Amino acid sequence: MRSSTDSKPVRQRRKIMFKTKNDLPESTRVKVIELLNARLADSIDLQTQAKQAHWNVKGPHFIGLHELFDKINEEVEDYVDDIAERAVQLGGVAEGTARVVAKRSTLQEYPLNAVEGRTHVDALSSALAAFGKVIRQGIDQADELGDKDTADLFTEISRGIDKSVWFVEAHLQAER
Repeated sequence: MRSSTDSKPVRQRRKIMFKTKNDLPESTRVKVIELLNARLADSIDLQTQAKQAHWNVKGPHFIGLHELFDKINEEVEDYVDDIAERAVQLGGVAEGTARVVAKRSTLQEYPLNAVEGRTHVDALSSALAAFGKVIRQGIDQADELGDKDTADLFTEISRGIDKSVWFVEAHLQAER
């Protein structure tokens, strides 16, 4: 479909659904896939924020934080994959491109001028906590939609994120 004033095609956004023998009703699957893609954007953003911290941390605790941030990145990468694969299992499409993530993520922008370890610890622990909050909301949303498996996936992710928040925040908690 072309506009008379523009030579580029006009795109109509349609959700693609594939047939599946999964017994969740299609109307439920559509809503859960939407929820999964929202959390996928947040998890990819979180992963890149952990990597940003890993690459750029400086200071007396460099090696410990550098390794911790990389470990968190790896754990979040697993969450990204699990969330994306769940959307596809339900007959949907995992929408995880950089442009989609930039539009959809609910996380705050990571401070690109962060250098010192404490600044990264504060920024990354805030991002982890914000992600933990939306994942816990996702548990309730998936449960309300009748998808116990997605609720369980989000519960597993929530436990892991809480552990990561603890590991990162511990670097701030000695300073009362």
